[in-house]
Amino acid sequence: MNMTLPDFSRARVLVVGDLMLDRYWHGSTSRISPEAPVPIVKVSQHEERPGGAANVALNVASLGGKVTLVGLVGQDEPAIILNRMLTNAGVLCEFEVAENRPTITKLRVISRQQQLIRLDFEDEFEAKHAHQVLERFRRSLSGINAVILSDYGKGALRESALLIELARKAGIPVLVDPKSKDFAAYRGASVITPNMAEFETVVGECKDDATIVHKGIALVERLGLEALLVTRSEKGMSLIHRDGAALHLPTHAREVYDVTGAGDTVISVMGAALACQMPMEEATALANVAAGIVVGKLGTATVSETELRSALKLDQEHDLGVMDENALVAAVADARARGERIVMTNGCFDILHAGHVSYLEVARHLGDRLIVAVNDDESVRRLKGKNRPINGVEPRMAVLAGLASTDWVVPFSEDTPERLICRIKPDILVKGGDYRAEDVAGYGCVTRNGGKVKILHFVDGCSTSKVIKKIRDSDRA
Repeated sequence: MNMTLPDFSRARVLVVGDLMLDRYWHGSTSRISPEAPVPIVKVSQHEERPGGAANVALNVASLGGKVTLVGLVGQDEPAIILNRMLTNAGVLCEFEVAENRPTITKLRVISRQQQLIRLDFEDEFEAKHAHQVLERFRRSLSGINAVILSDYGKGALRESALLIELARKAGIPVLVDPKSKDFAAYRGASVITPNMAEFETVVGECKDDATIVHKGIALVERLGLEALLVTRSEKGMSLIHRDGAALHLPTHAREVYDVTGAGDTVISVMGAALACQMPMEEATALANVAAGIVVGKLGTATVSETELRSALKLDQEHDLGVMDENALVAAVADARARGERIVMTNGCFDILHAGHVSYLEVARHLGDRLIVAVNDDESVRRLKGKNRPINGVEPRMAVLAGLASTDWVVPFSEDTPERLICRIKPDILVKGGDYRAEDVAGYGCVTRNGGKVKILHFVDGCSTSKVIKKIRDSDRA
């Protein structure tokens, strides 16, 4: 399935659910306590991250979506910290304060990249507190195009049936990450996203894909859902539609480091994609890719639009070869996000010869990615005369893209590539021949941006003009 990223800036998502503050204490362990058979951790670093529904909202914001967050907090320091972190990330916080209740806080002690213990600070919220959430939800629903309910079973979503009814009457899709053992609380939702353990708790053991689909269809029909998405850890995901259609997606995880918050990422990416009118199958596939990224990170984490785009291109091998200018700009942005060094050169490359190959190999070793900008046919004719080029721009670019040294090939129509170079701003601009660096097109904008211009010499005796002359002399002979 080929996917393109939607314009997440169009997403208007309302996230409602159990808010948490995740705290992490990191330290070294070198001895066992004399008081009990437990390791002593010398804490040297601590960090705080939004968790639960707050992490879902943060994931939507990290994609560039507009997100409003409704939930319950206490009148305490963790609530202040959550509000500050989320507001700084672009989340609109619509918190309801529950008197005499603490903000849910989870403290994890970690040493040598291993979690040793988790301490939870919480009291379950009451029905009156859930009613506060319902009223805040009513006031926040205007202008929203997707609702996500993030249920961790702490009491904020006691009124989930009414929340779903209000949103569906307004024509807004509702996604639910369920924790309740009674899925009837989510009747009428667009899609629910239980993990395999949660799903089997409700429907019974499922030994194979066919059983998952069979029991999934029955659950969808019973609850009046549009679809059911079962996340299956190392086995990927299964999307089951009301009409019985099923989509099984293998995991995209390259290395599983920590599954904390992976469900938050799945529902946030899927919700943001649906808010942008992306078909459900494509939204699910995109969420699957995002889950593969986030499990490679420690603790609750988010996935950015850049990371998603990079993962899609790596998986689909769309990050190499011939592309247009806008696609190149996006590819370069992704490469820079990965810390890669960009090298760029240009030319007609009418007939590729050994001099070109050697020159491009040297250029490629100056950085991590090599861009070759190629004069289109009209540009070559203006520079070389009416009998050139010998080969059209498409075959010239195809040959260049086939070289191991070349990452991206892009055409340009002007006499010089200065405009294109100034848009890309490579770290190193390379030109072959006898030039002064200052005379190379693009020198000014590259150097002003902190880049360098390097002159490389061609292999002696190699030139396209000489190849063409030799062919013509041979024909006359």
